[in-house]
Amino acid sequence: VQLQASGGGPVQAGGSLRLSCTLSGTTFRRYVVGWFRQAPGKEREFVAAISWTRTTDYADSVKGRFTISRDTADNTVNLQMNSLRPEDTAIYYCAADSTFIRSSWSNPTQYDYWGQGTQVTVSS
Repeated sequence: VQLQASGGGPVQAGGSLRLSCTLSGTTFRRYVVGWFRQAPGKEREFVAAISWTRTTDYADSVKGRFTISRDTADNTVNLQMNSLRPEDTAIYYCAADSTFIRSSWSNPTQYDYWGQGTQVTVSS
């Protein structure tokens, strides 16, 4: 099982980026896919997650600005990020969780597989 994250880059505050996570070696039916981020000197934090049935969950800090979605045709989960802020600057990681326990979606230790991360830098 491999996850490939892409789409990061530099952007000005108020701008938008779309991150993608492509899953290979298995099917999304078996996993919840989450996005996490880690800023320098900080712990990895939950951003959003989506199940096979398209149930979603978001961190309070991104609600109303970020949207997670999945495209079953190409085994991809997308994270549309709008109204970006400098505090959104971080390395963004996607991960796959096979437990399907919604209460644990925000817990990074529950995830079985991780992508390599993509850098998002928001300038003011």
